[in-house]
Amino acid sequence: MKGTNLSNPDGFILLGFSDQPQLEMVLLVVISVIYILTLMGNTAIILVSYLNPKLHTPMYFFLSNLSFLDLCFTTSIVPQMLWNLKGPEKTISFTGCVVQLYVALGLGSTECVLLTVMAYDRFNAICRPLHYSVIMHRKLLQQLAAVAWISGFVESTVQTILVFQLPLCSHHRVDDFMCEEPALIKIACVNTTFLENELSTAIVLYVIIPLGLILFSYGCIVRSVLRIKSVEGRRKAFGTCGSHLIVVILFFGTIICVYIQPKSKYTQNHGKFLTLFYTVVTPSLNPLIYTLRNKEVKWALRRLILSNHDSRDQ
Repeated sequence: MKGTNLSNPDGFILLGFSDQPQLEMVLLVVISVIYILTLMGNTAIILVSYLNPKLHTPMYFFLSNLSFLDLCFTTSIVPQMLWNLKGPEKTISFTGCVVQLYVALGLGSTECVLLTVMAYDRFNAICRPLHYSVIMHRKLLQQLAAVAWISGFVESTVQTILVFQLPLCSHHRVDDFMCEEPALIKIACVNTTFLENELSTAIVLYVIIPLGLILFSYGCIVRSVLRIKSVEGRRKAFGTCGSHLIVVILFFGTIICVYIQPKSKYTQNHGKFLTLFYTVVTPSLNPLIYTLRNKEVKWALRRLILSNHDSRDQ
């Protein structure tokens, strides 16, 4: 295909499932409902963590960061996605595409680091309980959160600059729901080996290494828990880690499938569903997972709802 050396086109066409309009209508309804639940669930987590003094702990500090991140992540993607699903117009402006890629990459990279930091917090809580409050002091919490956010957006800045310096093919048809790096690389009209290698390096730094550190932390946690003699003690220890581990499996599992997969038509269609899963479904599941598996959050939510109800009655 003949390409043009346009680094700043008018915009892009996000194909998504444009060849299946009936599926698009179903997705429009389903994603709209999930997006509303995501906004409500993550906002509730942030509110109860802030308003309830009992939840002013390292675990809920990081959970609030995760919920805020999920709110920003879905909001950077879903409104544009819903607009494209509702009709034949599938375009996104060049500036909109740059911003979407930059924000989504930054927040996705931040979540990889943040989930690693949360695993470190659980490691200290279970393996070093006597020194936990000394190790996880407020200044360290703020520093760890800052490292997660700053490192995520430094990586995003590098990737975004490299992607949009590529000469793009004249059709500008992106075979995805959003401006995602693998899909944008595919429409470049030059050899992209360097950028693909750079992306592989970023995957190692922000996916493979964090996942390895998380698994190492949980290896230490399991070894410590198995030393606990009481069944109740083991159950409680595993309970504090279960929610985080489920979120890790869902997030990293889909990220690995999207960014480390063979290039074929078959996997591309599956890749679109995986993209939908980690950009739309996973952020809505995070508050649900932490609420269902955590008595403290359920109690705090119930208290917040009852207090609002009582204030209205008065």
